[in-house]
Amino acid sequence: MGKTKVFEGSETVDETLKNPAGEEQEEALEESAPEDEVEKIIPLEDMTKEELIDKVGEVQELANRNYDLYMRSQAEIENVRKRFQKEKRDLAKFANDTIIKQLIPVGDNLENAIAHATDKNALDALREGIDLTLKGFLDTLEKNGVAHVEALDKPFDPNFHQAVSEVENDAVEPGTVVNELQKGYTLNKRLLRPAMVVVSKKSS
Repeated sequence: MGKTKVFEGSETVDETLKNPAGEEQEEALEESAPEDEVEKIIPLEDMTKEELIDKVGEVQELANRNYDLYMRSQAEIENVRKRFQKEKRDLAKFANDTIIKQLIPVGDNLENAIAHATDKNALDALREGIDLTLKGFLDTLEKNGVAHVEALDKPFDPNFHQAVSEVENDAVEPGTVVNELQKGYTLNKRLLRPAMVVVSKKSS
């Protein structure tokens, strides 16, 4: 801030040029932060014995609350883990109850067929009973996503067929399945068991 010298006789007087706006800013700063509204943080080394005891009590109370929350959360986590393990065990134990309920009648039909096969003349009835039982069994598998792997007269597919032998056969293309020894099955299009087949080859 500039200064000017005013000469009065033999005396020299220094006066500071006053800025009214500056005076207002200084007054505003003095009024904006009154000392009684500022919360002072006292360092621990400057506290009295009584203040230190009070501070320790506050910290201990906060620590107790935090520990209680921690223990509650740990207990809740443990309960969730136990519930999950129980549900997992129950799922593994009873996952197949639906298909088992559907298969029980198959056993009933077989028992009835055997019971009616005691008569020597009941061979036709036995055959009919077994056919019905097999149909019911295959229907149950189909309802649960099990499908028969097509093999006979189809080109050999190593993804679904297991070749056990080859036979010379010029009536079909080489690599054609000419005999199905054991049926294969898929579950929801995923292979459960490959079909055991015999594959054709050219005659030598």
